[in-house]
Amino acid sequence: MVRTTMILVGDDRDQCEKLRSYGQGMGCAVETYTPAEWQNKAKGGDVPSLVTGSMPVHEGAKILQFPQPSNNANDDKKVRTINELESLAIENAIHEFGGNLTEAAKALGIGRATLYRKVKQYNIDPSLARRKRAA
Repeated sequence: MVRTTMILVGDDRDQCEKLRSYGQGMGCAVETYTPAEWQNKAKGGDVPSLVTGSMPVHEGAKILQFPQPSNNANDDKKVRTINELESLAIENAIHEFGGNLTEAAKALGIGRATLYRKVKQYNIDPSLARRKRAA
């Protein structure tokens, strides 16, 4: 049986501990590192270097970026709603997997039917990601 491992690299120890608790509650093995600790571990050859995007860390693993705040001057909101963040995460995952909703659902940690419902709820068009992949 494969067990999901979550690796957290960050300076904010309080936030890392909150994420560790969440991950363990979801049945994941969780490792936390500061950027310096991770760099030292990577230099020692213990781990592959992490790259965001479509490059796998190892077979069956993928790193997805969290939605980043917009730098748009018209976007004067400092805080986004949960629904906005969820919509962005879903759009990013669908784009990352070229419109493959099954793989996007796996990466998001939700069921395929849930993803289909949320795609409809947020009016997301997966065919746009498929067209970009074909182009």
